[in-house]
Amino acid sequence: MASYDLVVIGGGPGGYVAAIRAAQLGMTVACVEKRDRLGGTCLNIGCIPSKALLQSSEKYEEAKHALAAHGVKLKGVELDLPTMMARKDKVVDDLTKGIGFLFKKNKVTHVQGEGRITSPTQVTVNGAGAAQTLDAKLILIATGSESTPLPGVETDEKTIVTSTGALALDKVPEHLVVVGGGYIGLEMASVWRRLGAEVTVVEFLDRITPGLDGEIGRQLQRTLTKQGFQFKLSTKVTKAQKTNKGVTLTLEPAAGGAAESLKCDIVLVAIGRRPYADKLGAKEAGVAFDDKGRITTDAHFRTSVPSIYAIGDVIAGPMLAHKAEEEGVAAAEFMAGQKPHVNYDAIPAVVYTWPEVASVGKTEEELKAAGVQYKVGKFPFTANARARSNGDAEGVVKMLADAKTDRVLGCHIIGPDAGTMIAEIALAIEFGASSEDIARTCHAHPTLNEAVKEAALAVDGRTLNL
Repeated sequence: MASYDLVVIGGGPGGYVAAIRAAQLGMTVACVEKRDRLGGTCLNIGCIPSKALLQSSEKYEEAKHALAAHGVKLKGVELDLPTMMARKDKVVDDLTKGIGFLFKKNKVTHVQGEGRITSPTQVTVNGAGAAQTLDAKLILIATGSESTPLPGVETDEKTIVTSTGALALDKVPEHLVVVGGGYIGLEMASVWRRLGAEVTVVEFLDRITPGLDGEIGRQLQRTLTKQGFQFKLSTKVTKAQKTNKGVTLTLEPAAGGAAESLKCDIVLVAIGRRPYADKLGAKEAGVAFDDKGRITTDAHFRTSVPSIYAIGDVIAGPMLAHKAEEEGVAAAEFMAGQKPHVNYDAIPAVVYTWPEVASVGKTEEELKAAGVQYKVGKFPFTANARARSNGDAEGVVKMLADAKTDRVLGCHIIGPDAGTMIAEIALAIEFGASSEDIARTCHAHPTLNEAVKEAALAVDGRTLNL
């Protein structure tokens, strides 16, 4: 029986990073992954393939509709969907192979198969051959999450799909209906709309992207509507009937009322994700769960069983790959006796539509609910020289700072490259910076990040370029 200091169950962003960090700290480590490739949902059927398609579809739309304004005239622009999909697959393949290289470099043992906890210090792996049992001083659960099913709507990954199927369609839908107005649905809808699909988003709540700052979410909806999105808010899907021509959905008002039908050829169910934690033998081993099906942990990511830890989507907090990575590093360092920390107020979130939306820290709604006195500074990209030069000036930077101390409490951006720009604010929050600190920091000209500086100036009512 193979024996290790740590066995990690799950080879996604949290699991593989935790395995590498633990090995760096001198532990013998095995990482168990049920897929035939490392990288988990993120690299295989999530973050990476979706961003590859978003990038490709942006280029296609730019070639068809935007380059002429720059003096670049093209004729006969055509979509080659098989090539686009092949490029996406190659990006995924290259990156997953890269994790295998990192495992070899750091002497992490990769065990392929489905891991199950059979005792607080043992993991049994069922793979292609005979089952094997791994002895472990410590076990880390990093199995991530799966798409939440919608009652009354059965997915087949052909006409009624999750994000997995939406990444692999063999033709552009004529009419795509997305059930769920969160970031996954909006990103996939953006891909297929750019490639020619009619898009309707059905959302149970009265707004899209419910976790975002309300003002920014409303602006995103207005922007997507201008791009051709149709929205049915405060609406629920109660039934999906497959036909020879596609799918007929039955919709009802969320508050109750008369039903209506909506026909389409593809339905994407994207109502959220749920922890993948109840099939691991964790409960049988004594691991405690909360009422939402998440594993409960202490501040060191240790579960109710001292030898078993958990991170990422299976525990409380935002279901984000980079959140899982930070927790994976911290958990490994706690195991090694170090004293790391994860600042959950400094974890950014990004919606990769175009324009992008990025957020870090508290929203205005959260500050109001907590009774925190705050100041707001805003700066539009229409007044940013680089955005205007690029011909991509839609959006705004919104900064929130404590009314008494001026400490930055949150920042919310809708605009070009918002996902990259938000890193400056994440660092500011990590270091406890004030809006004055950002305002006094010299930003290169002309850059998009000057909009962040101007928003910081706006907190004190002294913008220079507006």
